[in-house]
Formats: sequence, C-alpha cells, structure tokens
Amino acid sequence: MALMRRLQKELFDLKASSTKYFTNIQVDESDILTWQGLILPDNPPYNKGAFRIEINFPAEYPFKPPRINFKTKIYHPNVDEKGQVCLPILNAENWKPTTKTDQVIQSLIALVNDPEPEHPLRPDLAEEFVTDKKKFLKNAEEFTKKHAEKRRESSSEARLLPTS
Repeated sequence: MALMRRLQKELFDLKASSTKYFTNIQVDESDILTWQGLILPDNPPYNKGAFRIEINFPAEYPFKPPRINFKTKIYHPNVDEKGQVCLPILNAENWKPTTKTDQVIQSLIALVNDPEPEHPLRPDLAEEFVTDKKKFLKNAEEFTKKHAEKRRESSSEARLLPTS
C-alpha cells in the first residue's frame, strides 16, 4: 500500500510541476508500476525530437530502483539497441530510497544531452563520438529526424488510461 501511495504522490508531483522535459505521461490505472512518457532533451542533435521512454517500478520500490527503457530508437553511446540505458543513479550501489522519479528523469535528460563515451553500451558510437564528433552529431541528427517523435508544445499533464 505504501508503494501505491508513493507512486501516486510522485506522479501527482510530476504533473503539478509543469516540467517541460518529461511530457505526455501515461499511466494505466490498473498498473501504476509502468509509466510511459516523452523526454525532451535540450541539446543538439537530440533537441530535434521527442523520445518515448518506459519506466518500470519493481514491487520493492523505493528500496530497489526502477528500470528505464527507450521505446524510441536513439543514436546514443549510452543506450543500447534494445533501448536499455546505463544510468548511474539507477545502479543498485548508488540507489537511495529517497530518490524521486523526477531526479531519475533529470539524470536521464542530462545523460542524453551530454553522452558519456567512457561508459558506453554502444562502443562503436562512443568511439565515433570521441574520434569524429562532427560525424557523430550529423549521424545522430539524421537518426533523430528519422526515428524520434515530433515535438509538440504540450502540457506535461499525466493522464490515466482507462482500464477495459
């Protein structure tokens, strides 16, 4: 029961914050452990699109960290082809039960904005980023234009999906 209250509060707080970097939040009321939304990075080349992510909260949350997966393909050294992301704040040894979902999203946005080639999930992209950044940025921009969702100036209001 505490888990449900915590997630409902975090969802309410995210909704109330009118944050601009995480929008279109969708939560199925029959499964509050799974959230989807769009992240809106600030820096080129990722600021050319919106990226759908899914956040999966374990039953042990907040004592265990959530998992984040990109549902939108992204050309990024820290996100693998399956959409898994290497985010230090979510590592078991770094996770603190007081960490809020908003902080996780902020860390994710920071990582997308500023890739960390020294901790890659895609070594080929990390090498390109380090050795030929101009080529990397061009490829990432083309990939973003092709795969990312279009950005809309929309409210960050979360909505619950009806259960059938």
